[in-house]
Amino acid sequence: MGAAKIKKGDSVVVRSGKDKGRTGTVLQVMPKDDKVVVAGVNIAARHRKPTQENPQGGIDRREAPMHISKVGLAGKDGKPTRVRFETIDGKKVRVAVKSGETIDV
Repeated sequence: MGAAKIKKGDSVVVRSGKDKGRTGTVLQVMPKDDKVVVAGVNIAARHRKPTQENPQGGIDRREAPMHISKVGLAGKDGKPTRVRFETIDGKKVRVAVKSGETIDV
């Protein structure tokens, strides 16, 4: 497994699926499964029966993990960009392919 091209806290754009074009912040990265959880994207609804802890029951809506290939780092223009690695001053940094600007400061 290589280095993480998308990290927690990155602003990403969904490239495909029902939420295509939506933007959000990465809440969690699961490198072993190649999945990410993005805020406000890929909402899954879970119907809950009433229990003693939750006597009302109801529908829980929360972000579900999605494959990392479905998201791209949001560039300056808000469109997705690919990420490559370069060595600058002996440090490995992420660089946006479209604009060429470094992501890690």
